[in-house]
Amino acid sequence: MELRKDYMLDRWVIINPKRGLRPHQFTHKKNPAKIKACFFCKGNEQLTPMEIGRVGTEKHWEIMWFMNKFPAVQSDGNYLMKHSELFTHSDSYGWHEIIVETDEHNKQLFDLSKPHVLNLLKVYQDRIKYIREKEGIKYVALFKNHGPDAGTSIEHSHSQLIGYNMVPVIINEKIKKSLKVGCKYCDIWKEEIKSERNCFENSMFVAFTPYASRFNYEIWLMPKKHLTDFASLNKEELNQFFDLFGKILGKLKELDCSFNFYFQNYGKLHFHVEFCPRMATWAGFELSTETIINSVSPEDAAKFYRGER
Repeated sequence: MELRKDYMLDRWVIINPKRGLRPHQFTHKKNPAKIKACFFCKGNEQLTPMEIGRVGTEKHWEIMWFMNKFPAVQSDGNYLMKHSELFTHSDSYGWHEIIVETDEHNKQLFDLSKPHVLNLLKVYQDRIKYIREKEGIKYVALFKNHGPDAGTSIEHSHSQLIGYNMVPVIINEKIKKSLKVGCKYCDIWKEEIKSERNCFENSMFVAFTPYASRFNYEIWLMPKKHLTDFASLNKEELNQFFDLFGKILGKLKELDCSFNFYFQNYGKLHFHVEFCPRMATWAGFELSTETIINSVSPEDAAKFYRGER
């Protein structure tokens, strides 16, 4: 057992593999509720908002994107912040988009071919560029929720982008602490590539389980160069990115669990992707102390990703 601090942030975890041996009297529902018609399936396009774009032809699509029917933010509000002594607020302003990753209901992201996923990554790039140019948008969050324990309500494979009128506190904190002298993330990957937490690497990217992992089997994907914008990766860089992105997705399929991934991509921040399997539930200790108990050490998690266990 060990208490560990994040590389930079004032965030702590307790690595305690013995917690994973506790008896459990409760079971979790594995799949989301079944519905008669899937909003995202081919032939049901009338159930979603008007299409913004697609990869494919007029008669057939393999990737499609449109506004979220139940958005977290809306584009018709006032993005300016208002302040008083106690309260700061604005309209819930922004742009909330769904990207349906495949027209096949029974395939998930880790089942798709390399050309298909590369097309999806290019769509990610294009949509980030488009949304962040909109008036009032300060930050674009690109993320995926997979499975019921990761917050998804529709099982058909999809990703989301939310652009809104503030830069998240966590992003500002990462920028402030990582760029004090040089780049802390550059230092991190150079150390982790030599550690027992290194999982995969190629000439341009590295994937490792972070030292103070908050989630069982958490893994980060990071460029070796100080790249700050995923949307600006060229064809070769995107191919190398896919090389490790695809390997991680394949191992997440083996875990057969819910997971989130999200891109940390803003300003001068060293861009990276954090993958967070959702195999454990944070309870009273975590919520009251903001110290997370992780029952799988990142060293053991790395062995799984490398195929050593």
